[in-house]
Amino acid sequence: MHELAVTEDILRIVSEYAERGKAKSVTDIYLVIGELSSFVDDSVQFYFNMMSPDTIAAGATLHFQRIKTRFRCRNCGQEFEPEERNWICPACHALGGDVIAGKEFFVESIEVTS
Repeated sequence: MHELAVTEDILRIVSEYAERGKAKSVTDIYLVIGELSSFVDDSVQFYFNMMSPDTIAAGATLHFQRIKTRFRCRNCGQEFEPEERNWICPACHALGGDVIAGKEFFVESIEVTS
């Protein structure tokens, strides 16, 4: 259900920027979503389809770019992509590390008609 709130925010942000730019309509919305964000593309799409009619973004296409999870080992500094929740550093075998990618969730860009 948290997709409902973020989709409302997406629509608000996109509408604000499109109106500021004096656009007639929004045709495409490009989203960047990290694997750890737990947002589900289909749910965001569902809520967007439900909320966007009668807005400047009615009929816009959502484009989803997924960012893989990346860690930096606190022990040795190695950066790595964990495989299937195996968060062990491949270099020194320490567990976990600092997340350096994978928590993203933002509107990267929009395309509009003038």
